[in-house]
Amino acid sequence: MEQLLEILEEIDESIDWKNEEALIDDHVLDSLSVVSLIAELEEQFDIEIEAAEIIPPNFNSARAMWEMITRLQEN
Repeated sequence: MEQLLEILEEIDESIDWKNEEALIDDHVLDSLSVVSLIAELEEQFDIEIEAAEIIPPNFNSARAMWEMITRLQEN
């Protein structure tokens, strides 16, 4: 999780990544940020994020992202 938070801080250090629960729903992250984030997550965690995974519940919070990453690493 710490590595994920470091990646997120690099994207935008003004966001409270540990507490924000509606990154997509509240438009905190725009589509370009999400595309960049997906590329970074795939590279850093050696996963492939399929289109079906790119849904708000998987990206609304750092915790949701971490749960998705962990699940994809297990497959």
